[in-house]
Amino acid sequence: MNALLFHDRHDAGTKLAEAVLAEMASAPAAEPIVYALPKGGLDVAEPVARLLHCPMDVVIAKKITQPRNPETAIGAVTPAGDVLWSVYQPTKVAEEILQQAFDEAQSQAQIQLAQFTAHFPSVSPKGKVAIVVDDGIATGMTMAVAVQTLREQQSAEIWICVPVAPASLLKELQKSADRVIILHAPEQFSSVSRFYNRFPQLTMEAAIECLQRHHDWLGSRGDGSQ
Repeated sequence: MNALLFHDRHDAGTKLAEAVLAEMASAPAAEPIVYALPKGGLDVAEPVARLLHCPMDVVIAKKITQPRNPETAIGAVTPAGDVLWSVYQPTKVAEEILQQAFDEAQSQAQIQLAQFTAHFPSVSPKGKVAIVVDDGIATGMTMAVAVQTLREQQSAEIWICVPVAPASLLKELQKSADRVIILHAPEQFSSVSRFYNRFPQLTMEAAIECLQRHHDWLGSRGDGSQ
């Protein structure tokens, strides 16, 4: 199945927002916070955060890629060094090469975190419903390590909310989060981009602008108590 499901990330976010809002009817009394995986997740997260009238922040995780094949993810790491390795991690790769790949991914995550926190302080998920949003899930590793990070910060609940993900990952996602909202989970899955009509790479400038836009909107409504 490679049928286009969404026009662009904003369209996907608008549809996802309705599903999340419906689920909130049975949510705990804790306040929600939407956490986007940058950069593409921000355009999806913004409509969700707006419909919920809640703060939006980022949670950062970077893929660790196989040195000889940059398209193949063998793990994921956060700026703080929380890491998950794929079960398909190549066994013949030297330890020092894996360490280099880890170091490079963590450095990228730290740089990206610094770029965001230079504009906005992080929003603590402690005691809140952390709604983790991305534009889609392919391997699930970056999402899993992001959820692990938020779990360590004592969120009341963690929800994984994405427009599309492979059906084969549903059980694992449900194990790692309190609730999982996925609009489409096809059996055949090649890449996230195949389900979008428009899927451009987001620049850091556009990602920061998206976060600023929501921050300003929330503040204009008197809800910006971040």
